[in-house]
Amino acid sequence: MATEIKTKLPPRTVALVTLGCARNETDSEELAARLAADGWILIADPAKAEIAVINTCGFIESAKKDSVDALLQAHSLKGNGVTKAVVAVGCMAERYGNELARALPEADAILGFDDYQDISTRLSTIIDGGKITAHTPKDRRALLPIAPSDRADKRDSDKSKDISPIGTVLRKRLDNAPIAPLKIASGCDRRCSFCAIPYFRGSFISRRPTEIIDEAKWLADSGVSELYLVSENTTSYGKDFGDLKLMEKLLPDLSKIDGIKRIRLSYLQPAEVRPSLLQAMVSVDKVVPYFDLSFQHANGDLLRNMRRFGDGEKFLHLITQIRALNPQSGIRSNFIVGFPGETDGQFMDLIEFLSQAQLDAIGIFGYSDEDKTEGKSLSNKVAPELITERVNELSTLVDELITQRAESRIGEKISVLIEDEAEQEGRAEHQGPDVDGSTFVKSRNKYRVGEYVDAVVSDVAGVDLIAQVI
Repeated sequence: MATEIKTKLPPRTVALVTLGCARNETDSEELAARLAADGWILIADPAKAEIAVINTCGFIESAKKDSVDALLQAHSLKGNGVTKAVVAVGCMAERYGNELARALPEADAILGFDDYQDISTRLSTIIDGGKITAHTPKDRRALLPIAPSDRADKRDSDKSKDISPIGTVLRKRLDNAPIAPLKIASGCDRRCSFCAIPYFRGSFISRRPTEIIDEAKWLADSGVSELYLVSENTTSYGKDFGDLKLMEKLLPDLSKIDGIKRIRLSYLQPAEVRPSLLQAMVSVDKVVPYFDLSFQHANGDLLRNMRRFGDGEKFLHLITQIRALNPQSGIRSNFIVGFPGETDGQFMDLIEFLSQAQLDAIGIFGYSDEDKTEGKSLSNKVAPELITERVNELSTLVDELITQRAESRIGEKISVLIEDEAEQEGRAEHQGPDVDGSTFVKSRNKYRVGEYVDAVVSDVAGVDLIAQVI
């Protein structure tokens, strides 16, 4: 009888390319963990991998364009004799599904969030020449109970079907940076009329504190010293557990983790910022005084049309409260220009607010209609050329304002986390990753990535700081 000889197949290779926000970074590292647990070899360069997975962003038009460009660039590698397929995942893939598949045949597959649990099987099918039908997009808010308090049972039921392949943490780091995002929740319950995120990300759901603590310890063991807590709405954390002050309880536990030196919160809704949270952010050891506040505009009437709360006066009061607690606090925000119905007077309200707020970092976005949003159906659209004019005018002012704010920090003592050894570049406590300015350290010594350096701000270069080591 002939003996059957089984040939062991070589490990398959995959490259993960991440676009968009820090929440996408955590998703990519979840995908990496699942793939690595199933024997895939992770490759940094898509040109050297059998399959390139592009984790897309679907937030605004410019981000969608970047995602399409990345997919096309990956598709162009398919003639190199190595790369066999290109796959889209992430927000744009989830948001557009079969529509994107028809518009972008260069992608071999469009996978939604529901495909993540079986990502290894999906990619193997694609490499072997199989086809996976792109999903039809759906309103993911309908997947969870309307009442936040009823979502825990659903979450636990879903968790029981998915055992983490690497113990208690479903994650594999794709870099060795000293800072890492840590997802504390997903989805959003707000109904801002310009934003489609709740439609394709779903309703708000918090991760359990024990999960977050376990992952934070794992990150610390992996060399991370700064945790960046991310979600679509950090100020809502815990509401589905019936405890809106759960963040205030979580922060002290995170600060006790050996190896963690900084904890940073992102994306705070101004209307939900409560005194106890402010107090925790300025008093709990290791939590940096950094406030990423989602103002979006300053005119109260226009904000109401955006389905948001507050106005310039209330926002200035909040800023005053923050700086009374810690004058060195860093405050950043984003603003939308040209929302339907925005008048010259309302635009001037925004200019006046920004002139008084002394924010450290400011993002300016021109309004554009987004599918599945109320804003798309609104009348009184602002002419595109006027939106461009206002964006340019405000951007010029913002450059001046953030430079002035940076100059006000000259003489200030700061602690800088080195992230680029060649340039001796890093971030002070008031500077968030990727979206804010950075600090260049001047010293006879050369500091390594991950070191914390005490310095004094001596000069500025636009929004960036120059600091002399103490």
